[in-house]
Amino acid sequence: KSGEMAKSTQLIDNETFRAYATYTAIVLLKMMLMSLVTAYFRITRKAFANPEDTASFGKGDSAKKYLKTDPDVERVRRGHLNDLENIVPFVGIGLLYALSGPELSTALLHFRIFAGARILHTFAYLIPLPQPSRGLSWAVGYAVTFSMAYKVLKTVLLL
Repeated sequence: KSGEMAKSTQLIDNETFRAYATYTAIVLLKMMLMSLVTAYFRITRKAFANPEDTASFGKGDSAKKYLKTDPDVERVRRGHLNDLENIVPFVGIGLLYALSGPELSTALLHFRIFAGARILHTFAYLIPLPQPSRGLSWAVGYAVTFSMAYKVLKTVLLL
C-alpha cells in the first residue's frame, strides 16, 4: 500500500521491496563483474600492480617489466570506481526509499532507470562510446538516486 511504512516481517511480501532487491542485485552483480573484467585486462595486457602477481613471469628484472600501468586496465578500474561511488549510495538510499512507501510504478521507474543508466555507463566506459554518453548515463543514475533521497527526506521529515 502506498504511503505506509513496510513492516520488516512483511518485506518479502512487499512488491516494492522485491523490486528493490531485484534491481539492487542486478547492479551489484554488474559491479562485481567489473572486478573480473579488471583481472581479465590485467592478465591479457600483462600489467600488474603488485610484485607477487608477476611471479609466474620470473624473478627480478624479468618480472619487474610487468609492474606497470596500462590504459585499458586503468579505464576498467575507473569504471569500477565509478560504480562504487554510485551503486553503494543507491543501495542505501534505495532501501530507505523502498521502505518509505512509494507507489510501485514510481519505484520501478526509479530502479529500472538507475540500473539501465549504470549498465549503459559501463558500456560507455568499456567500448568506449563517445561523450556525452558516459556523462549523461552517470547524470541520469545520479539524478535517480537524488530523487529517491528527496522522497525519503520528504516522507520522514515532512519537507
